[in-house]
Amino acid sequence: MIRVLRHWLTLLITAVLAVGATAANAQERRIALTFDDVPRQPGAFFTPDERTERLIAALKEAQVEQAAFFVSTGHLEREHGAGGEARIVAYVAAGHVIANHSHSHRHLSKSTAEEYLADIDRAESWLKGRPGYRPWFRFPYLDEGADDKVKRDAVRAGLAARGLRNGYVTADGVDWNLEALTADARKSGRELDMKALRKLYLQSQLSGVAYHDALARRTLGRSPAHVLLLHETDLAALYLVDLVAELRREGWTIITADEAFADPDLRDAVPDVPYSWGTLTGAMAWQRDIDPPLSPIWMTQSMATWLFERRVVKPEEKVQP
Repeated sequence: MIRVLRHWLTLLITAVLAVGATAANAQERRIALTFDDVPRQPGAFFTPDERTERLIAALKEAQVEQAAFFVSTGHLEREHGAGGEARIVAYVAAGHVIANHSHSHRHLSKSTAEEYLADIDRAESWLKGRPGYRPWFRFPYLDEGADDKVKRDAVRAGLAARGLRNGYVTADGVDWNLEALTADARKSGRELDMKALRKLYLQSQLSGVAYHDALARRTLGRSPAHVLLLHETDLAALYLVDLVAELRREGWTIITADEAFADPDLRDAVPDVPYSWGTLTGAMAWQRDIDPPLSPIWMTQSMATWLFERRVVKPEEKVQP
């Protein structure tokens, strides 16, 4: 009888520890959602107004308390920017925040530091003081000057002088590529397998998260508060609820952008690497000479494009002569 009691007690303790470990792991694996290039042009399926409505509804359904939308104010001056201010106001009214993604969405590596900072100022003059504003700046294309360290450091100093922090990215699933492929396919009249498109979208985003988290764990010894790069796309409007559900199924807790950008190991990090372009995770690993993980594999742009052509685009029926 004592053996039996010990056996069941051991099983109970094991189960409690397992639940505790799972809970701890969920607490450790935290990620915030951020969207770039707001307001974007019409996509493959929706008008900009329809897309904003769907994104707000999806974030609410997925119980995402706060996402961050990085605004390129120059987009407001283009044809697709009509109504853009109202859409930005709608995101904020729904509980989300906005930040600076420059005015002209230009490469730092193709600009002077002075031109680049003036472009940031132009966007800042529109953003600062608005409800939901956060003093974060995200480099367009994640281009922080490439191999020009003098320019990189000049812009870093300029951001600090303006009270702007780097709105860095730690995980990237290259979602803009699938959006572009989908839009091009629709324009050319090619038929799409929507189930396959959904699956590929989710696979590409989840692979980016898993890869960068493995790299971060190697670099920092822990999973930091991650910042996922997404864009204001039709695919996000279609599949965001599914993406959040999959992230949670894999043990991720969705946190606010405010929480993510407060991570002590990341918020003030200024990696000194030979080529400044890409995720903060990658730059920190490079600076510390950390090899990338062999697994999980990050689904790159070229891989996603190859899979899109073979899985998503339906083959054209050949007409017999």
